[in-house]
Amino acid sequence: MLPFQTPSDSADITLHFCSRNFWSNVISFLSKYFGKRKSIKLLTKKKLKLLENLIHAKVSNPQIFVEAFTHRSAIDHDKFKESNERLEFLGDALLGFIIGEALFTAFPEEDEGFLTKIRSNFVNKSALYDCARRINLLQFIFVGAELNTGIPNGFKTILADGVEALLGAIYIDCGMEKTKQFIRQFIIEPNLKLGMHLIDANFKSQVLEYTQAARIESPKYIVAGESGPEHDREFTVQLKIGGKIWGEGKGKSKKSAEQEAAKHALQAIPEENQKYLHKLDLN
Repeated sequence: MLPFQTPSDSADITLHFCSRNFWSNVISFLSKYFGKRKSIKLLTKKKLKLLENLIHAKVSNPQIFVEAFTHRSAIDHDKFKESNERLEFLGDALLGFIIGEALFTAFPEEDEGFLTKIRSNFVNKSALYDCARRINLLQFIFVGAELNTGIPNGFKTILADGVEALLGAIYIDCGMEKTKQFIRQFIIEPNLKLGMHLIDANFKSQVLEYTQAARIESPKYIVAGESGPEHDREFTVQLKIGGKIWGEGKGKSKKSAEQEAAKHALQAIPEENQKYLHKLDLN
């Protein structure tokens, strides 16, 4: 019995401390606290160094990156307590804002519809998955045992979402400038080189519009070759304007090969004729 307590008080305290809810809460708290403390170690020194080199910054809070790399399938496995879904939400908002700001600055004369079309090419799942491959995000991702046995069809989505979560973690731990730097290096600049800043994915239509605006001969698409077995053919198509090859593309169908050839042609348009195309310049 504690000082200044009556027997009834002592009994009440004993009942309280022995209650199932009390000990359940204690165990839950300790498990959550020590689980989080141990999860920091899951980001090894080697991985931490790789991460810091990747984001060009010193990591102050490793735990936020562990959370960013944790897919919900890993929850309740090996001390993982928080998934990356909240950070994914934050990263998605940051990505949209930073890309939107860059486009707003680069195209002062264009309307909202134009800017929205271009932004979608930089923030869609395909672009984010390409970014994940570019930075080898797979080496950092924590997934449940059921996903570790192989790469399921949905793994592209897991990696794309992981990029957004990583952006959220960079922002929280390193700030806005480092977040912008990462997006510029691994999303904006690579996609510019791939021509993703072009208005839409109908590259053939854009080539035709270009030739009309530049008052030159209309494009012609010629099948230059076919290869592979009947069930898995690959076509090579050349785009010619005025008898000169402007671009060449490969694809599983003639149409996809033509689109690829048109895309390459747009990227190869002479600098003096760039005025006929919308161009994103973020320098």
